[in-house]
Amino acid sequence: MIYFIADTHFGDERIRRYENRPFADAGAMDRELIRRWNETVSPEDTVYVLGDWGRMDPTALHGRKYLVRGNHDTLDNQAYREMGFAEVYDLPVILEGFWILSHEPLYVCENMPYANLFGHVHASPLYKTYSNQHYCVSAERTDYAPVSFDEIKRQIGA
Repeated sequence: MIYFIADTHFGDERIRRYENRPFADAGAMDRELIRRWNETVSPEDTVYVLGDWGRMDPTALHGRKYLVRGNHDTLDNQAYREMGFAEVYDLPVILEGFWILSHEPLYVCENMPYANLFGHVHASPLYKTYSNQHYCVSAERTDYAPVSFDEIKRQIGA
């Protein structure tokens, strides 16, 4: 299966406070993110992290992981590969000729033959979680666990 998540911000106490995440501290947040990830994803699955990974060894998490860099992903691509990401992308990725994977939301309209999966906006009320052409996979919107591609397709009616 394929899964998506964004804005994990592992080890980031500031984002925990800034986004009012329901964890006592960054350590508790990390432990819960790891638990929920590994309960959801099997070792054979694929996970696209749509930016803002944080500081954590990805080998502790199930699945083959790909990173679409976000504004907080400041290491060079080789460093992320050495950590355990199968690949790292600086630009949006097009999956199955229809799904644009990006960190920040991209403009798509009803006349475009694409849908955008993104993060970056966390729980901002300015953005809906999904429509028929977008889906926000920020951790705050996915109950702090990766969401399956099948569930995304089901929810947006693709």
